[in-house]
Amino acid sequence: MTAIRIENLRKLFGKVIALDGLTLNVEQGTIFGFLGPNGAGKTTTIRLLTGLARPTAGRAWIMEEEISASRSVNTRIGYLPEDPAFYSWMTPAEFLDLITRLFGFSHSERKTRTQELLEHVGLNEVRKRRIGGFSRGMRQRLGIAQALVNRPEVLFLDEPASALDPAGRKDVLDLISQLHGKCTVFMSTHILADVERVCDTVGIINRGKLVVEAPQAELLAHYTVPAFELECEIGFEVQFKSFIDSLKSLQWVNSVLRKNSVARVVVNDLPMARQALLAKAAQSGLALRRYEIVTPSLEDIFLRLVGEEGNIK
Repeated sequence: MTAIRIENLRKLFGKVIALDGLTLNVEQGTIFGFLGPNGAGKTTTIRLLTGLARPTAGRAWIMEEEISASRSVNTRIGYLPEDPAFYSWMTPAEFLDLITRLFGFSHSERKTRTQELLEHVGLNEVRKRRIGGFSRGMRQRLGIAQALVNRPEVLFLDEPASALDPAGRKDVLDLISQLHGKCTVFMSTHILADVERVCDTVGIINRGKLVVEAPQAELLAHYTVPAFELECEIGFEVQFKSFIDSLKSLQWVNSVLRKNSVARVVVNDLPMARQALLAKAAQSGLALRRYEIVTPSLEDIFLRLVGEEGNIK
């Protein structure tokens, strides 16, 4: 079943085109990474899907309910904005109790659900502390808890880990991973490592247009380029330069990129490269610290599709 369906969604702010005919499908139960450079249209998309803004043109559905035609969609989704706001004088228990009241929970349901969520996000031990004294990571965990109050079928997360330190990011990403299969997670971010870690499906957006959408494994397989990385030992810099220069004229070598003591060799004939590359390094009198066949990262694919300056290639 499709959890999110978008058809030709368009949003203008005056003469600025924020979204330009976006069409997208997100399957139920997946963790979908919505990836793009800053200003690509990620937050605008989420605001349209959560009903916080209206499209200039196009349509969108959540769990087969059209957003513009049904208010009941709001009870089926959860949302964590990029910079969530809280009442600083409240405790997390008080804040979550307030959110459960807004959703119409009974007294016993409020108490049970608040306890469940505090335990789930690891805030039970600080349930009576003022939110104003929380770290950014603790606030994000509380934000995820409030977004889960109504047991949403679709959860929207806008840059959930972008401003966190490594420990806080790990905590938040672990929480997101635990939601796999329990609800559909639509996570926008510009941090590629976060998408690689928790998302099974990826959509890349740039300048309001969808560049590609595919399962992460399929995306990595499709854009795999046969490449080798070689790192020379200290003291062999002269031989290393000579070795690299000799590779550039070979028919089975596509390109060579050197950075200090590491060279990446992209080839167009993998079997030939497997046989000849190490032998050629030995002939050059080169001592290697590392030699490996490399697979592309999501960052490699992102830069290839979008470009370092945000230009579609």
